[in-house]
Amino acid sequence: METNCENCRNGVLDEAYHEYDCALMLDEDEFLRVMQAKTCPFFQPGDDYSIVRKQN
Repeated sequence: METNCENCRNGVLDEAYHEYDCALMLDEDEFLRVMQAKTCPFFQPGDDYSIVRKQN
């Protein structure tokens, strides 16, 4: 599956494994749909500067 959890607002760094995991709480059906999809339907692009853009 082509996802980039590092650039997703739902991505959380797991320091033990040095990988990003999805922080969304999905039920079994939603998780299965995400795993079968080619792209994540819950992907929300985010970056460190999104808050600053809103303030300007």
